[in-house]
Formats: sequence, C-alpha cells, structure tokens
Amino acid sequence: MAEIRPFKAVRPAKGFEKTIAALPYDVYSRQEAKEFVDQHPGSFLAIDRPETQFPADMDMYSDPVYEKAGSMLREWIDEGRFLRDEKACYYVYEQTFQGRSQTGIVACASIDDYLNGVIKKHENTVEAKEEDRIRHVDACSAQTGPIFLAYRENPEIEEITNKVCAGEPVCDFVSTDDRDPGMIHEIRNRVWVMDQEEDILAVSACFAKINAIYIADGHHRCASAVKVGLKRRQQNNAAGSAKGEDEYNYFLSVLFPENELQIMDYNRVVKDLGGLDKSEVLAALKKCFMVRPCRGQIAKPTAKGEIGFYVGGNWYMLTVKNGIRSGDPVRGLDVSILQEQVLDPLLGIKDPRTDTRIEFVGGIRGLQEIADRADRYGGCAFAMFPPSIRELFAVADAGRLMPPKSTWFEPKLLSGLFIHEI
Repeated sequence: MAEIRPFKAVRPAKGFEKTIAALPYDVYSRQEAKEFVDQHPGSFLAIDRPETQFPADMDMYSDPVYEKAGSMLREWIDEGRFLRDEKACYYVYEQTFQGRSQTGIVACASIDDYLNGVIKKHENTVEAKEEDRIRHVDACSAQTGPIFLAYRENPEIEEITNKVCAGEPVCDFVSTDDRDPGMIHEIRNRVWVMDQEEDILAVSACFAKINAIYIADGHHRCASAVKVGLKRRQQNNAAGSAKGEDEYNYFLSVLFPENELQIMDYNRVVKDLGGLDKSEVLAALKKCFMVRPCRGQIAKPTAKGEIGFYVGGNWYMLTVKNGIRSGDPVRGLDVSILQEQVLDPLLGIKDPRTDTRIEFVGGIRGLQEIADRADRYGGCAFAMFPPSIRELFAVADAGRLMPPKSTWFEPKLLSGLFIHEI
C-alpha cells in the first residue's frame, strides 16, 4: 500500500509565484536555458540550470556549478523570495490548459515504495541524466522539481480535493510556454493549502488503501531522488542517526487521478528513407498496413491502430492490419508496431534511443512541424495516436517498459512552486 505524506513546503512568497515558477530543467538546451535566464533572472530555471550563471565554456557538470545551485537557493530563501510552511500540509495544484484542468495532490512519496514496486515505472532511465540530478539534489539538499504521479480514480480523494478548492487559492497566475517560437501557450496555475488535520488524515488513509501508483513523467528525477535518499540513509545509518521519518526517505510528487490526465501524441521524424525511394517505402508499408492517401489533408490519427505518414509532400493514413495487432501490453502499442514493422526492418532504425537519424517531436508542436522537418531532411514523418493512461498502467503492472518516447504529457509541472527540503 502507498505511503503518501504531507510536508512543510518551501514555496514562493506572495507575489513571487509567477516570476519564480519555471518549466522543467530538461525541456531546454544549454543555450536556450542561458538565453531564458538572461531575460528572466528571477526564474527558478537559474537554480535548476546553474550553469547559466557561468561563462559558456564552463563545464556544466563541475562541482562549482552544483554548489552555485545550492547557494542561490539559500540566498533566495534568505532574501524572502520563498516562505517555509511551519506545519506539514498537503497542497492542491490545478493547471488549466486548452480548456482542460488537471488537479493533483502535492505530497511526498516514499522511496521504499519505489524500491518495492508500489510506485511503478514504464520507462528506463539514462545513468548520465540521473547523475546530474543526483548532484543537484545533493547540493541543494532539496528536491525542486516534482515527480508526476498518477493513480486510479478515487471518489474520496476527489471529494476532499473539491472541498479544498472551494476556498481561496494561495496563488493564481497564468504562465506561458514559449518553447516553440511560433506557438505560445498559456497555462493557468492555482494552488491551495490543505492544512485541516481531518483532511490530511483522510487523504493519507485513502492513499494507504491504494496498492499501485504510477510514474507518468519524471522518471529521471524520481530515480535521482531515490538514490540521494539511499545515500543519505546509508550515511546516517553508519553514524547511528538514521530515522525512518527523515525527509530524505521521501520525494516531492504531484499525484493526479487518471480521469483528469491526457497523454498527447509523441511523433517521429526520420531524416532519410533508408536508401529507398518514396514508391518503395509505400509499397513495403502495404505489407502490414492499409495505406490510404489523404489528398492534401494532414493525416491525424483518430484511433488506436492508425498512424499518419508523411513523405515527399503527401500524407497517408496507415491502418494496422489485423494480423499485425497484438494483445500484449507492449507489443500491442502503436509505437511498438511502428518500431518492429517499419523503423527497424524498413528504415534501419535499430535503437531509437541512440540513432541520430530519428527525432521525436511532442504533439504540442502540431503535425505541420513534423512535415516541415521531414521536408528539410528529405526524409519522412509518422504521426502517432497517443496511448491511453490505462495502457500505461497495463505496461507498468506487467513489470514491462514502453518503447522510448511513447508518452507526452502537457501541461508540464512547473518547478520552484514547491520545494521539499531533505
């Protein structure tokens, strides 16, 4: 059963929320992060990406860079940009984007639940990416970016959340996402403090009855938080000072019910045709798919088993033939079918995690973006129908992993709104 508990958050002081709140550190390249922080020096991205405080030739993985993150965080707290709650609370975090709202409980989850499989993953992690966040958490002695967790719909938690949200939020602001210069998105962010003891106890009791919680997004942050916690547990055990309630045994999370989540498409662009011409590729696709020309229309999939295909200025709708479909939770995913039937045997993409001939483009950027990239490269593009949250649950429940870049969640959880000191 899941151990979810309240915590004493460090969070922006009144009036600082919009200035501080930032998109996650990993959606920016080094140059993009530097440019953004130069324009917005009060953004939490300055702490999340501390190399922005150094010249461009500075090794971004050197000790002084991580030390800078820790010193800046402490300075900002001392300057009054943040406040520290005196009582352990839950928080309710609502994001509204494109007419849809998702409302989650901000809390701490147990590293032991991650280790024993109560908190389930559906992706592998890359050690180098883990190491970066391990050093960042260690230097800050805090977790600054929440893990995006999901759980099966629970009417009791929903009732308590609705009651809390009937009150006044402690912050309410609109953030902008301008990662794509041609498309600026606005997200409304609202936060409530759940500080009534009866509500806190009831939420904890509800989660204690839940036997599985799922990582939706933030696998690297989660793995890093767990490893820092284990390291500190070992150090304190050796010193004889370890306690089960120590904060390093828990990691910062936002838990959302499945019914409020939407997975967006995660599309693919291949930079060439693997030595084939357009007609050869189309002929080969007909072995596994019904191929329908879309005659000037973008081929946007509307159901599982449909894949939009763009090549040479034209869109086609690919529909998976019945003999190719699978009831297996992983092999039955559209991204798996594409990899096994097209990317590997036809286009020579053996390992999509390392092959530089393939790019992954989040659905937030639209399908014209992947067509434009395909044209620039002289390659092709695939528009995917997103997996459902239940498909994600099924893969994780089976102890399996999805292919890389299978899911894209929007909106992204902002960093700097909640900090968990360890």
